[in-house]
Amino acid sequence: MYIFRNIGEYVQLCTYTIVGIHLRETLSFNKKISANSILALKDALAAIFYRKKDLRQFIELTIENTAIISTIDWVENIKYESVSQLIDRMVKRQDLYQTDLLKLVQEVGNMNDFSHLDYWEKENKGLIKKAQTAVTKLRKQAKGYFDTIEELKKAEERRETTKEKLNNSIAYQQKLDELKMEFYSIASNSNSQQKGFQFEKFLNKLFVFFDLDPKSAFKVTGEQIDGAFTFDNADYLLEAKWQEKTVNASDLYTFGGKIQGKLKNTLGLFISLGPYSSECTETGSPVLKSMILMDGMDLMQVLEGRVRLNDLILIKRRHASQTGDIYYKMG
Repeated sequence: MYIFRNIGEYVQLCTYTIVGIHLRETLSFNKKISANSILALKDALAAIFYRKKDLRQFIELTIENTAIISTIDWVENIKYESVSQLIDRMVKRQDLYQTDLLKLVQEVGNMNDFSHLDYWEKENKGLIKKAQTAVTKLRKQAKGYFDTIEELKKAEERRETTKEKLNNSIAYQQKLDELKMEFYSIASNSNSQQKGFQFEKFLNKLFVFFDLDPKSAFKVTGEQIDGAFTFDNADYLLEAKWQEKTVNASDLYTFGGKIQGKLKNTLGLFISLGPYSSECTETGSPVLKSMILMDGMDLMQVLEGRVRLNDLILIKRRHASQTGDIYYKMG
């Protein structure tokens, strides 16, 4: 798995990805509307409204690039002339107006209610019938474009989803980088007391970041950090040591006693910046079988983005359940 050198490299790759998706989808919709569909659209637009001002308002509310509407003479022209000029100008620049043309096709093609023509139908018999016929003809001529319109909507939704994922991924990577820098600072601190309090704050941030539901803030107690959290419907006790000296089995037995003092299904997570002695993992004592072990290298796997903390805990727990080995090391 590739590890990004910095957040800038990560953002650059994500940006190339989303631009590529947008370009592919834009090219896939570069399909010009047929001449018959354009003629049917003109006829339908001229028929669905009696007054030109109502038709103009309908078009203004339908398309996005409304500036072109004001280039048409809606006063002197008869209704069909205004519609024809507008659509012809949009067709000549489908690179700018294709989406708007498709929106007009969709809105007009979906029109089923012509009650707004009732008033004028009294003096112009057949007005509603003419509008219905024109819209039906448009539907037949532009049947394939309704699928294209639906794909355009889906493409826009995909772009928005991709953009949201990108923003979330960037925020995730930035926070992970911050935690990694904080961990490096802790590891290099030679002041044991300071190191303990720094490690306690770090673990609180780390567990909150991965939504591991700490029951309360982890606390420094003597030479260790104590806490509790819930994950995957299981309650865990947490004990962490920031010293880099080797952890002995006696430390784990003490922790195991605390676990046994809780409810039956309580588990334990023991974290140490230093290594574990061989007796910690070779013993078959049932006292140690309710815990899993994590070290500084495990934390680095998480901080470098190789595995999420909750996934790592799940992997270690399943391995321990299947093999009895409480100290699984990630490859």
